[in-house]
Amino acid sequence: MIPLQRTLTRTWQKTSCYRYYCHSNQFRCLKSALYFRTFKSSNYRYSSVLQTKKNRGRLHPVGTNSQGNVTMVTQRNLHMSRKMYSDVELTALRYNVQRGQYAEVTQDDLKFFNDLLSSTVVTDESELAANNVDWMKMVRGSSKVLLKPKTTEEVSKILTYCNARNLAVVPQGGNTGLVGGSVPVFDEIIISTALMNKVISFDKLSGVLTCQSGCILENLDNYVADDGFLMPLDLGAKGSCHIGGNVSTNAGGIRLLRYGSLHGSVLGVEAVLADGTVLDCLSSLRKDNTGYDLKQMFIGSEGTLGMVTAVSVLCPRRPKSMNLAFLGCESFDKVLDTLTSAKGMLEEVLSAFEFLDNDCMMLLTKYLKMTNPLSEYPFYVLVETSGSNASHDEEKLNTFLEAVMETGNVLDGTVATDITKIKTIWALRESIAEALMHDGTVYKYDVSLPPTQIYALVEDMRSHLGDDAKRVVGYGHVGDGNLHLNVTSPSHSSELLGKIEPYVYEWVAKHRGSISAEHGLGFKKKNFIHYSKTDSAVQLMQKMKDLMDPKGILNPYKTLPSR
Repeated sequence: MIPLQRTLTRTWQKTSCYRYYCHSNQFRCLKSALYFRTFKSSNYRYSSVLQTKKNRGRLHPVGTNSQGNVTMVTQRNLHMSRKMYSDVELTALRYNVQRGQYAEVTQDDLKFFNDLLSSTVVTDESELAANNVDWMKMVRGSSKVLLKPKTTEEVSKILTYCNARNLAVVPQGGNTGLVGGSVPVFDEIIISTALMNKVISFDKLSGVLTCQSGCILENLDNYVADDGFLMPLDLGAKGSCHIGGNVSTNAGGIRLLRYGSLHGSVLGVEAVLADGTVLDCLSSLRKDNTGYDLKQMFIGSEGTLGMVTAVSVLCPRRPKSMNLAFLGCESFDKVLDTLTSAKGMLEEVLSAFEFLDNDCMMLLTKYLKMTNPLSEYPFYVLVETSGSNASHDEEKLNTFLEAVMETGNVLDGTVATDITKIKTIWALRESIAEALMHDGTVYKYDVSLPPTQIYALVEDMRSHLGDDAKRVVGYGHVGDGNLHLNVTSPSHSSELLGKIEPYVYEWVAKHRGSISAEHGLGFKKKNFIHYSKTDSAVQLMQKMKDLMDPKGILNPYKTLPSR
């Protein structure tokens, strides 16, 4: 036998269980035969899922309930919450907002819209309900009109008319945002990109995809997958979010560690300005150093400077091999030590590094009946590798896992290489937001911090809030310093909110972080921008807004602080 201290030995097993623990109990899982490669050392044991006959080819995330039956984990959906739309308090009342001096929609306005768009004008209150409420069920507007244009020309005519009439509008994509940026505050006209869902072109040589802004992210990823490419961002809401909304909010997600932000991946943008002017910056060139890079103004401006109608995105090659390790750690310091090892040892194949605390796992098992593939640990880590050479990637991952387990940074783990099993494990991380919704009212904070301060904020908030909060949990993209801090309470509490804010923003600013890492400012965070930006920077932003949208009709009450 080869010594176990430094070298892993490999054995093959066939079992009806997902993996074996190094403990006496076993994990109840899919009732189908799975094949594993099991690695053993003197200190640990973990398993690599190779394939499953029953679920081969299934591309949807799956989980298991306590009886071991397969349960589907759906994408983020506006209809998931138990809370009915009408139960959500109007934003204007909850936050004491005063309506701007905008015109109200008249019958003449409806006639113009109907003549322009025919059957894609929605005025029925029941149909408008979902579009008036955000996914978190925290803000609700009272729009009376929903428009669904199909072309940039139609958007241009709509905005030309609305600007002349001084009618406020809200651009809306999949409505999966978390800061109230995509729903009206009062009666603003909603302009949906739902029917602007056409792929314009895809260059198989350069990997540049050009499409309308209403294309769903997951559909685009499937589209380019046929030619061996992938979209450079991946979100939990990928099954319903629109690429235009992703660009407008500068969405991050789990692939940012590998492929960077949309400020680098988006090569071109077509946008319609407040007065109806079509700004065509839809370049597909990677290098274009002629004047100001105007497209950058629309990436992350949340529809306040113009409505994005089309984008061109640089898509990287799709990895030929992928591995996902799910690991258990006893402290957040061990999580950071594991991250350091991953960056050093996995280097070019490291594509994601995520964490969740045990409270998140408890929510997943309690409300969604998902199963923890490990024993209970204070922290869990997902480490994903992707590359072009399976044996090379696997060897690097095995070496990394041996190292982090021998040092005690990782206590237990399981590795998936089959696409179905990879999606099963990823479903744990991507379903946390849904599980939180079942725990009551959720106060969400998306912040960037130096890695050593990430979980210190969670612990400090627990101490600060005490029994006033039902639960305080943390998870997120620790690989790029992004924490998702979530606080829950049985129902909305102004007293609790007052205790959270601005305390959390002061804490982040004190530690030189950002109050919004990837969700944007929207309606909920706009008045706290000064915790991350200087007065001069905010003043310049306001001047840009005044120049590009003098009447302020584009997504009012959002992104910039009230004046």
